[in-house]
Amino acid sequence: MRRSAPVKGRGTTTSTANRYTARVVEGVDDGWPRDDDVEPAPRTELIRDPSRTVISYNESPDIPFDRSINPYRGCEHGCIYCYARPTHAWLDLSPGVDFETKILYKPDAAKQLEKELSRPRYAPKPIGLGTNTDPWQPAERRLGITRSILDVLDAFNHPLMIVTKSAGIERDIDILASMAKRDLVQVNLSVTSLDGDLSRRMEPRAASPARRLKTIGRLVDAGIPTGVIVAPVIPALNDEDVERILEAARAAGACHAHYIFIRLPLEVAPLFREWLDIHHPLRAAHVMNRIRDSRGGADYQAGFGRRMRGQGVYADLLRQRFDAAHRRLGFAADPVLDCTRFAVPGAARQLSLF
Repeated sequence: MRRSAPVKGRGTTTSTANRYTARVVEGVDDGWPRDDDVEPAPRTELIRDPSRTVISYNESPDIPFDRSINPYRGCEHGCIYCYARPTHAWLDLSPGVDFETKILYKPDAAKQLEKELSRPRYAPKPIGLGTNTDPWQPAERRLGITRSILDVLDAFNHPLMIVTKSAGIERDIDILASMAKRDLVQVNLSVTSLDGDLSRRMEPRAASPARRLKTIGRLVDAGIPTGVIVAPVIPALNDEDVERILEAARAAGACHAHYIFIRLPLEVAPLFREWLDIHHPLRAAHVMNRIRDSRGGADYQAGFGRRMRGQGVYADLLRQRFDAAHRRLGFAADPVLDCTRFAVPGAARQLSLF
């Protein structure tokens, strides 16, 4: 089902069917007026997630960690380009509006994490937090699941890598600053554009660009290694901002930086094309042509080594621009996190008796 106009606070106007749906129902305008023609704005619904484990493992060579935690499934930030939208299809929900409004939360995440970290064969490596959906999205203010996870990781001296675009992370500076003193944490703030109007349309419920830059400064002031991810870079839409974002982040104190080229897997591609037609109709064809130029003629290519950067003339030029700005501004390599401090709290106390 589609709406004729954008919905305030939502990234998409479509409740698109997921790829596993056997039967699709489409509305048809028969010309007769109806009292219920105007749909109410969709409300956020929080749904308990019955998952029995909290750590997910991967073998991807494109990311610097092999395990991650996501306290939530779905994200109220509503970023139209979010590559995680198709994961809602596994739940028989729409990657469109459902992804933004039906948020699954894991109330027992901290207990499950403590159990998994306490297993005798567990070998610690940096764990990613917020790799699929934002751990500090609006629901976190009420539920506090992310903070409970940080408490466990802090107690176990477990290294942690964070990605967020939320100023809500400032609430947990006390825990993160303590972990930073032990070389256990690094944070990355995702900044898409310095244009507040563009950001509101692309990421309607995320913090403004200026607010994210301020968050970088506050984390750095607290002694927490913090960097910026320019992501996603979208040709002919926000690519002109790459150097300015890096300059602003560096001025705020960011010590490391990365970028990611826009990814449009599965249901994300039609949602993004529709968003372009609504918000940027005169640029839509140009944007998609540039994306396809960097994806071998397709909307997306999922191959390792290419999905994060793209390929071709435009992608190579983007890489050169980023690398040049990275060197000029003096960004450092990512900090090395300490895995040697890891210990199961209870086991450590028992052994100390002997």
